[in-house]
Amino acid sequence: MSSVLPFSSWTPDSWILPMTFRGIVFDCDGVLFESRQANLVFYNTVLAHFGRPPIREDDRETCHLCHTAASPQVLAALFGEEEGERALAYSATLDYRDFIPYMIPEPGMIQGLSELSRRYPLAVATNRGTSMPEILKHFDLTDHFSAVVTSRDVPRPKPHPDMLHLAAKRLGFREEELLFVGDSELDRRAAQAAGMPFAAYKWDGSDLRVDGYFELMRLLLEG
Repeated sequence: MSSVLPFSSWTPDSWILPMTFRGIVFDCDGVLFESRQANLVFYNTVLAHFGRPPIREDDRETCHLCHTAASPQVLAALFGEEEGERALAYSATLDYRDFIPYMIPEPGMIQGLSELSRRYPLAVATNRGTSMPEILKHFDLTDHFSAVVTSRDVPRPKPHPDMLHLAAKRLGFREEELLFVGDSELDRRAAQAAGMPFAAYKWDGSDLRVDGYFELMRLLLEG
């Protein structure tokens, strides 16, 4: 395998086949799964418990917040700081396994992780909390990942770089040797702050955009 370019040297001309990374870090929501419906049902369950109206699917700004931010930040935005603490405590009593059936694996994800994990150590870095291990177990994905980092493992969630630093430490590589695949501005900012090359999954948030797992496999495995 050829040497890894320093992060500051990554430009569009540097995307060569196969790409020269030592490992891959994935976001969860929007990258491993289409989970907007699951997140919406989860937060609407919390809202209903406190007698609040549900989030409407056409409220794109709030739906996006529920999809990308960590639960403490989401609930503080929905309830305010004081009641948000009570809502967070209640949300911790919910069994997320009840919401997993609403999660839809991204097309080609299961095959992609199977193929990629044969060559690269993989990690998850997600603003989810305690639900992540159960999700991986439910979809029989646990063995594909060498490290799983959630918002519970670090002082600050994305867009701060903490979980990407921890993922790099657990994988045993420098940040610039890894590729982070994410689908939001929070992911992009976290990667930039961590000094980790970033691939934008199904959006134009990076010089490198990938539109699915078969394209990701082509970029990382061919050659």
